[in-house]
Amino acid sequence: MLQTTGPLPALVLLACGTTPQISGLQAAAAPPLAKALQLQLGPALPAGPAPQAQASLAALPCGVLAPLTQDPGLALADGGHWAERLGAWRQPCLLLIRGEQLDSGVAAATTALLRQWQVPLLGLVQWQGPWTPQARLADQLPWLGWLDECGQGADALALAARQRARLLHSQLV
Repeated sequence: MLQTTGPLPALVLLACGTTPQISGLQAAAAPPLAKALQLQLGPALPAGPAPQAQASLAALPCGVLAPLTQDPGLALADGGHWAERLGAWRQPCLLLIRGEQLDSGVAAATTALLRQWQVPLLGLVQWQGPWTPQARLADQLPWLGWLDECGQGADALALAARQRARLLHSQLV
């Protein structure tokens, strides 16, 4: 359950692309993102069979940012996909978008997929690239802000995440 005060809940960090692309992005972005949100960076979630994956979701402690190194829309060997699992567990997530992905529909398509499966999406975070607030408002997606390896954008991102956590909490209760 999302908290309105204190630390943020456990969050799964999502990204789109191939597993190597996602792993590289998360290796660069997850540490400064966890620091900005005052979360502990946890180990990547196992990509194994459904029981193992579900157990790992159920065991996430509050205040942890857990990367998922698979695309949430990727079909899984045992059926379904990660978006479906995250929605079933009502697991709050952050969606990490690389700056160069803004020239595609990946942010909108993944947000739609997560909404389809009722995944509690805290919001989207842009990694690198120029931050253009007007363009992000125009696309009408739940952007929290942007961040780079130096931590620029961290304060505004953290404030937006806490505000969104309060909003999500009110929708889930």
